[in-house]
Amino acid sequence: MTDDNLDSKSLGWADIRGAMRAEGDGYQVDIPANWKQGRTTYGGLTAALMLASASETFPNLPPLRSALINFVGPVTESPLLTANIERQGRNVTSVSAGAHIGPQAVGRAEFLFGAARDSHIAVDLPAPPAISPDDTDPFTPEAARGMVPQFFHNFDTRLIAGARPMMGDEGYIRTWSRHKDPASRTGVESLLCIGDVLPPAAMPLMRKFAPVSSMSWIFNLLMDDPQTEDGWWHVESRLTAARGGYSSQVMRIWNTSGQLVVEGLQSIAIFDGDAGRR
Repeated sequence: MTDDNLDSKSLGWADIRGAMRAEGDGYQVDIPANWKQGRTTYGGLTAALMLASASETFPNLPPLRSALINFVGPVTESPLLTANIERQGRNVTSVSAGAHIGPQAVGRAEFLFGAARDSHIAVDLPAPPAISPDDTDPFTPEAARGMVPQFFHNFDTRLIAGARPMMGDEGYIRTWSRHKDPASRTGVESLLCIGDVLPPAAMPLMRKFAPVSSMSWIFNLLMDDPQTEDGWWHVESRLTAARGGYSSQVMRIWNTSGQLVVEGLQSIAIFDGDAGRR
């Protein structure tokens, strides 16, 4: 399958996942144009594909508990995805995964999979109040649709609280978000794919457009088999600090029942000064 064929329609996550093909010691996958973000591929898709390569290579892994994603370089074309078991303990299995274009690494991931254990500790962080997705406005106004990255059109995202890029006085965004493709709305890989959907939380504070780039991402999954209604996830990103062209943000995802499903942390590079791209 060539990029030209992939461009013939807007393919969803399930289409791309289903088109992965064995190649040498790993899996090759083509990236459709509608999943691009500037010169690279949307980071959530890259992360989900590395998780998919781990799941394909080692099909009997326990549930995913945590992921550390490093966005090493731009995914400009079809990557080769590989995975290796680093350690397999009684409860927890550590798997490393990578994405390469030729000899160049463009993505690295460390996944921790773990069987559930009995514990008397049970703590939750309920979701903040939110009106239903049907009663919220689209995150992207119709007049601005041509200004957002291509990948963003693969998701239905609606603003609950905070602000859009260049329109706020604090670094905070909270939305309802789901895959537009109904076939792409289930499973942990799908959740990882949508987990990076929001613009960096620093962007509401910008007063003119500037490039941004995710550098690393910690994704802690807090239930074995996350479920939600109609594919909707309650997604939040909050800026905690920014200086010297880098920012840190806390990211959370709740399901429609208000249960915290994911908590994460992301490092962002911000190019709003005179320095060049990394």
